[in-house]
Amino acid sequence: MRRSARHGEPLHVVQWATGTIGAQSLRAVLGHPGMTLAGVHVHSPGKAGRDAGDLCGTGPTGVTTTHRLDDVLALGADCVLYMPRAAGLDDLCALLASGANVVATTGGFHHPAGMDPAVRGRVEAACERGGTTLHDTGSSPGFITEAVPLVLASVQRRLERLAVHEYADLSQRNSPELLFDIMGFGRAPAAEFDEGRLAHLRGSFGPSLRLVADALGVPLDSVQASGRFATAARTTGIAAGVLPAGTVAAQRTTLSGLRGGRTLLEFNATWYCTTDLEPAWDLRPTGWHLTVDGDAPLDVDLRVPVPLERLGAVSPRYTAHRAVNAVPAVCAAAPGIRTTVDLPPFTAALG
Repeated sequence: MRRSARHGEPLHVVQWATGTIGAQSLRAVLGHPGMTLAGVHVHSPGKAGRDAGDLCGTGPTGVTTTHRLDDVLALGADCVLYMPRAAGLDDLCALLASGANVVATTGGFHHPAGMDPAVRGRVEAACERGGTTLHDTGSSPGFITEAVPLVLASVQRRLERLAVHEYADLSQRNSPELLFDIMGFGRAPAAEFDEGRLAHLRGSFGPSLRLVADALGVPLDSVQASGRFATAARTTGIAAGVLPAGTVAAQRTTLSGLRGGRTLLEFNATWYCTTDLEPAWDLRPTGWHLTVDGDAPLDVDLRVPVPLERLGAVSPRYTAHRAVNAVPAVCAAAPGIRTTVDLPPFTAALG
């Protein structure tokens, strides 16, 4: 019998990866009234053999980290919070086949019907062998592209369009490599938006749009991606460096879920380093803005009321905490890949 079915016993949870999000998840598990930390898997051998508390800023936990898969499998945990930068299919399937449920934040499993059939078949076979469940979630995609839209759609009987707008003010993010080298801020704008970035957008957020559309009984015909730039109206200093006038200072990517020749569902991500743009854009503070055009129209703002200089420390919690809060529901779910639609609504257990 799974421990999750035994009334009153804490769930034994393993934290896999202790990066920015993983460290926040680890702290949340340690403070959760219904969970016990069973183990911690780290990517680097240099982090192995340390007390878990050293990696998330808490006091000693008595749990020693490991970088060996076999050590984790031997723990017999109820659930693994799986948070590496990218999923390793061999490790993931080994965990599931061993009897450990998995809550992941890696992406790739939000819409099983759209997965590579070979990958889906392998994961589902591992779930069947272990009698386990895999759930993929996070803040975006996940919370804002699935959980919130489904709630807003629950008061509709006719839906014309549902749009999610995500905003991120990066002016105080001191990450030069991310902003300048990877994202291309501070460069002359290209004639066309990078196709690699658009493909990543389709792969990351397209499954969420398809999941929501399927749940509403209106499957999408296609998902299209586009992007555009705005430049700095004048030379501007930000925490990461300097944006020369005329270089990229804002980027907006749009994912459109089409049905019957029109956009039914939409996700927009606007990342900007200054509000002084050419051309001028309608910008909002960091957070989300959702609009629903239907027979019960809605306009919803979800802002992150945190000073920009503290945002880097706070924002990982939105992804980490949703994953931790999902653990009990995932442990109680039927085996297989289970989505936001499959699981019952869940919330935080705070005391």
